[in-house]
Amino acid sequence: MAGHSKWANIQHRKGRQDKIRAKLFSKMSKEITVAAKMGDPDPDKNPRLRLAVKEAKSNSVPKDVIDRAIKKSQAGDGDEYEEIRYEGYGPNGVAVIVEAMTDNRNRTASTVRSTFTKNGGNLGETGSVGYMFERKGAVSYPADVGDADTVMMAAIEAGAEDVESGEDGHTVWCADTDLNDVSNALEAELGESASTKLVWRPTITTEMDLEAMQKLMKLMDALEDDDDVQQVTTNFEASDEVMAQLGDE
Repeated sequence: MAGHSKWANIQHRKGRQDKIRAKLFSKMSKEITVAAKMGDPDPDKNPRLRLAVKEAKSNSVPKDVIDRAIKKSQAGDGDEYEEIRYEGYGPNGVAVIVEAMTDNRNRTASTVRSTFTKNGGNLGETGSVGYMFERKGAVSYPADVGDADTVMMAAIEAGAEDVESGEDGHTVWCADTDLNDVSNALEAELGESASTKLVWRPTITTEMDLEAMQKLMKLMDALEDDDDVQQVTTNFEASDEVMAQLGDE
């Protein structure tokens, strides 16, 4: 996942912030509506909704937007959405997982397929790249929450599996089914997290040069611009030198 956090930094530098923020609010609102529809509208009684609300807050989604998304679930909105996962290959054979939430499966499949094709990739069958990832819970904290030992002790107490600490902060990893319990325990010990979500963590990575990374970014941008797409994950690995060159563009 080292590459994934760097990807977020690149996006930040690319100056698409307003557009990205509007898309992000929309995607998070959709997740909240669907989570509330599938379970209890009270986040304390619905772990998926609680995590969706927590992630929305950490991305500065206003409280009234969150409340409106929950209310929409009670009005019957969200009934028509289904969750679909697409798997494919990008430039250099890099693995790409696309998670979508759609009210029109044919439209989304067609758009995702053509986006891959136009950007030097191809859509595969379900399972074609999934074996290169594990489904995990990830809880992120800023570096100033404590040193590596402090966070490691809190993570062990919380029942987590692993911790990655660096100058950018700490990421606590746990089993996907333990995310709610682990994040609650960490919150009691370390305070509010910067991010709490389920992710696809690569177990096999693909090394990318500058040209391949430029193509991958175009593909990811195009996929994430689709309103039906909630999340895009890849297993790229790139040197600091390549990432620095990308950031300078």
